[in-house]
Amino acid sequence: MNKILIPRGNGEFYIWQANFVNRSVTNQVAWGFPAAAVAALVARRAQYEPLYLAIQNENTRTRNGVQTHNEMRAIYEKELRAFVRNYCGPLSNSDKRDLGLTIRDLEPTPRPAIITVPVVEFDVLRGGILGVAVKVARDKTMASIHPDGVEVQYDLIPVGEMPPEKPTKSMETQVSKKARFKIATGIENAGKKFYGFFRWTNLTTPANNGPWSDPQPVVIA
Repeated sequence: MNKILIPRGNGEFYIWQANFVNRSVTNQVAWGFPAAAVAALVARRAQYEPLYLAIQNENTRTRNGVQTHNEMRAIYEKELRAFVRNYCGPLSNSDKRDLGLTIRDLEPTPRPAIITVPVVEFDVLRGGILGVAVKVARDKTMASIHPDGVEVQYDLIPVGEMPPEKPTKSMETQVSKKARFKIATGIENAGKKFYGFFRWTNLTTPANNGPWSDPQPVVIA
C-alpha cells in the first residue's frame, strides 16, 4: 500500500492536488489509470479550487464560505486517498514521487558504530537478584537506553579470587531492551562477587555494537 501524506496547510494542499491531478491526466494511459477515475478527480478539482480561491481574501471571505471549503476539501482528500490506494500501487518509485507520494524505505538506515559504554548502577536485592540501571551519560538522572538495548556478560566469583579481565563466551549473557532490568543470579550465589561487562547493542547492524565496559563489580546478597 502506498503512503500518502496530504499537506495540512490549505495553500500547500492546493498546489499538491493540482500537481497530482495534472500528472494523472497527462500520464493516464501510460500509467494505466481508468479514464472514469481520472475524470472524477478532474471534476472534483473543478469544484474545489473555486472554493479555495474564494476564501483567500480575509476581507471578503465568509464563515459559510470557509465551512463549505473545509467540507469539500475533506471529501476531496478522501477521494484522493482512494485513488492512490486503488490505482497507484504498480507505479515505479519515480512516478510516485512525481505524484507527490511518499515512498516507503524498505532498507533500514544504517546506524554508525557506537563508541561509548553504558554507565551502570546497581541495586542489590535479596535472593541473589540484582537491579540494574544503565544510562547514556553519567550526568543523566534518569536511566536511558541507546540505541536498541544493552548486553551484559557476567561471571560470579568468590570474594578474594581474581576477577575476569574481559568478557568470554563461557560467561552468562543477558540482553535487555529496557534501561532498567533485573539479573537473577540465584540465591545460592549470595556472598559472591558479580563482575559484569556491559555494552550497547545495535540490532540492525551487530558489527556496530558498542565496546565492552570495564568489569562492573558488586557483591550479591
